[in-house]
Amino acid sequence: MKKGHQVTMKEIAKKLGVSVSTISRALKDSPELHVETKRRIVEMAKEMNYQPNLLAQSLRISRTNTLGVIVPEITSHFFASCISGIQDHAIKRGYNVMICQSNESIEQEKANLKTLVASQVDALLISLSRETNHYEHLEEIYSREIPFVLFDRVHEEMPVSKITFNDAGGAYQVTKHLIETGCKKIMYISGPEDLYISKKRKEGYLKALKEFGLPENQELIKITDLTTEGNLQVAQEILDMKNRPDGVFCMIDPVAVDVLTLWKSLGVKIPTDIALAGFTNNPTSAVVEPPLTTVSQPGYEMGKLAVTHLLDQLEGLASDDPISIVLETTLVPRKSTKSVAK
Repeated sequence: MKKGHQVTMKEIAKKLGVSVSTISRALKDSPELHVETKRRIVEMAKEMNYQPNLLAQSLRISRTNTLGVIVPEITSHFFASCISGIQDHAIKRGYNVMICQSNESIEQEKANLKTLVASQVDALLISLSRETNHYEHLEEIYSREIPFVLFDRVHEEMPVSKITFNDAGGAYQVTKHLIETGCKKIMYISGPEDLYISKKRKEGYLKALKEFGLPENQELIKITDLTTEGNLQVAQEILDMKNRPDGVFCMIDPVAVDVLTLWKSLGVKIPTDIALAGFTNNPTSAVVEPPLTTVSQPGYEMGKLAVTHLLDQLEGLASDDPISIVLETTLVPRKSTKSVAK
C-alpha cells in the first residue's frame, strides 16, 4: 500500500468479503451485527490502520444548503407529487433542491449520484430505478458518510432511513375488492421482480388469494418491463390464454391504462369480460373509460416526510439511527370493477 494512502471502508469490505454497510455498522458498534462479526471487522480495521474520513466529516459541517434528489422519472404524476412535497418543505427549512431523473436506468442513476456529490449537496433523497438490482453505488456514498434517505423504491438491506407505502396492504385491498365483486381467477401483472414494490404488491395479492381460498397459480402472474411495448405484449398474451382470468390487477396505473387501451380496441368489455384494477391513482385512471379502480398513495406526503426526516438528521434534531416510515394507502373503487360477469 502506498505511503500516505488512507484506507477506506470499501477496502476493508473487499478484504473480508462483506458489504461496505456491514463495515460501517460494525465500526459504529451496531447491535444488529453478531459480536464475532464486529470483532473481525474491528481487528481488520486496526490491522489496516483505518482512520475515519475526517475530511468528509468537516465538509458536512461546511454546508451548501442544497439537497440532491434522484427519481426514476420526473414526468410521472406520482414522482412529481413527491418532488413537490420535497421542494416545498426543503425551501421552508432554507434548502435548495437539485433534481435528477434516472430514466429507469441504473447507469444514469450512478451518473446522477456522481453529479450531485460533485456538486457538494449536503444530503440525498433517492428512489431507485427499475433496473437497479445491485447497490455498490449506494454503498459507496454510505461509506463516504454522505447522508441519504431512500423513498418509495428502496433497497431493504441498506442501513439508512426509508419512507415507503404499505404496498402489500394496498395490493391486498384491491385483490380483496376484485374477489368480493365476483372474480374467481385473478391475474397479477408485476413489474421487474427485483423491484421492491413488485415484491410487496405480489405479497399482498397472494395474501388475499390465500385468505379467500383461491389457489396460487404461477400462470396468473405475468411480468412486464413497464414499457408501453411490454405492457401491450402482456395484455395480448392474456387475451390469447385458453382460460382467461376474470380479473386483472396491474402493479401500477400506467400498465392498467395500456392494457385497457388495447383491450378496448379489440372489443373486450371491461368489466363485463374482464375486471381491471391498477395502483397509484394517477389522474389518467379517473378519465379513461371506464374509470379505473385503483389504490391512492399520497406522493406529496411521502416527499414531505422524506425531506423532513433527512433534514432533522442533518441538523441533529433526530438520531442518525435509520428508521422506517410506512404510509397507508386507500382503495379507490371505480367502474372498471363494478359489475363482474358471474
